Amino acid sequence: MSNMEGPTDKDAVIRAHLPLVKRIAYHLMSRLPASVDADDLIQAGLIGLLDAMDRFDDSQGAHFETYATQRVRGAMLDELRESDWASRTVRKASRKIENAIHALQQRLQRQPTEQEIAGQLGMPINDYFELLGETRGAQLVYYEDLHASDSDDFLDRFVGELADGPFEMLSDQNFRKALTQAIVELPDREKMLMGMYYEQEMNFKEIGAVLGVSESRICQLHGQAVARLRGFLRDWVN
Repeated sequence: MSNMEGPTDKDAVIRAHLPLVKRIAYHLMSRLPASVDADDLIQAGLIGLLDAMDRFDDSQGAHFETYATQRVRGAMLDELRESDWASRTVRKASRKIENAIHALQQRLQRQPTEQEIAGQLGMPINDYFELLGETRGAQLVYYEDLHASDSDDFLDRFVGELADGPFEMLSDQNFRKALTQAIVELPDREKMLMGMYYEQEMNFKEIGAVLGVSESRICQLHGQAVARLRGFLRDWVN
């Protein structure tokens, strides 16, 4: 990076962007179980920041903070993958919900209601909500900018961490079209939640205040929205 050659300059950049690293870490933490250490994510993010400083080429006209955000988030997600933090029980519960939603989507040709999902699972609605809570953080979803333009629509820039090789999938126009359609078909409240969380980077507590529900309810709705997307995109993520 042409304008960050010396250690003093790099130290200054690290200090300036430490709040960004922490913000991304705590944004992820809101979806993760308490067993995940925020400090570990921050350390991984700092490594991503250093990598961004080494790789960034300001002659390309990109903004460093945009580039650094992607590298920092990617480093944190890599750390989570390597640590294999999600238990088998959590994954099993998550898959159970996804399978129920997928079956209902196929049969009803629309997004099922929560009552219908609970019925498909053969459990009372409160038990379904509890199961949603148990899957907290089982599916990490994030977006990466597909283009540099600030005018890009959220639906065009939203990408789920749905399987190995997400960037390869993004090169498939059919996948991008299906993903956009899946987001469009989310229930209105879940679509608003996803936009506020991924586009505006609001946390669950802030979103809950806007929608008039508790933080735990937002956590449930987020997990449900992700399960809907995975159900809709079953052909690509399995």
